[in-house]
Amino acid sequence: MSRHFEHSSYREKLIEHLFIGELLKLSWQSEKCDLEVGKPEVDNAGYDAILEANGVVRHVQLKATYLGGKTARQKVHVNLSTKPSGCIVWIYFDEQTLELGPFYFFGGEPGAPLPDISEAKVARHTKGDQSGYKSERPNIREINKGAFQHVASINEVYQQLFGVCETTPLSD
Repeated sequence: MSRHFEHSSYREKLIEHLFIGELLKLSWQSEKCDLEVGKPEVDNAGYDAILEANGVVRHVQLKATYLGGKTARQKVHVNLSTKPSGCIVWIYFDEQTLELGPFYFFGGEPGAPLPDISEAKVARHTKGDQSGYKSERPNIREINKGAFQHVASINEVYQQLFGVCETTPLSD
């Protein structure tokens, strides 16, 4: 059995920590050190992290897919659209090295709300009931990969989230 399947929760948290670590590193390199990171106590509002920098607060839903994965859409809770600057960051990663990138972004400009998802397809449960019927999940929408903006690097993700981030080389 694949370690990625058997330990998917572990992998999910690992990718999340690596991603946040990369954002914190960029904040450090900018010499601002102003990135703040918060986590929701419960998972019912559609986001995994609250990130703030440059005066912009982002409620971020993180998604992860290994390079070569065939995922064509992501499921998103409608409550994410109620946040002032909600967004989704879809992280691709190398299965062996866990190197992050490329990324896909779905959201507005820094400070702007999530684009309207009310008309997106309503998701269905992955498992059927006794008769095999898969009922709708009224608070979950499916967003196709084509709606996401391709973002090549973590630096560009930081810019999408918070605006310009000027990094300075670290001296020895």
